[in-house]
Amino acid sequence: MDPRWLASLVDAMEQAARPELRNVPCDIDLISAVAVHLARPSPTFAHCGSAYSLRN
Repeated sequence: MDPRWLASLVDAMEQAARPELRNVPCDIDLISAVAVHLARPSPTFAHCGSAYSLRN
């Protein structure tokens, strides 16, 4: 329930939205790695329920 992750996300998005960073082309290796990651099937947690718990 820590709100710091949201503040970090907002900061990262604000940095990425800056025009000087948006005009820099992405590294082709990074794009390939992201494509491979997104192509993987999403994990299912049917055998043990959700991966998230309020008891963690």
